[in-house]
Amino acid sequence: MMQGIWVLIGGAVGSLARYSLSFIHGIGLFPYGTLFANLIGCFLLSFLINLPLIKVSLPQSLRVGVGTGVIGGFTTFSTFSLELAQLLNQSKFSLGFLYLFVSIIGGLFLSWLGLLLANRQEAK
Repeated sequence: MMQGIWVLIGGAVGSLARYSLSFIHGIGLFPYGTLFANLIGCFLLSFLINLPLIKVSLPQSLRVGVGTGVIGGFTTFSTFSLELAQLLNQSKFSLGFLYLFVSIIGGLFLSWLGLLLANRQEAK
């Protein structure tokens, strides 16, 4: 029961943070807000969930609240998919494939970086 409450609270926090990024438009129609949310989320999830201090000191319900709640509410695969489909539908193929490439490769890289940095904390 407590775990569900932490996910609910975390989801609200993550969703509000994500909403604040929706105001980042940058240049043209490129969806910077969603890209930043997803890349930041990839790093934070890997880093925070694997950080020894969090593994040891936070109860499982709080870890789930952070991972599933905050970061799950912050990142948005459905918005990414819609924005990519819209770019491709508008024949903005170069922009669409750039968005796809940066999202996937950047997300994988930042997930790896978060894991690497969390593991370095364990070695200290």
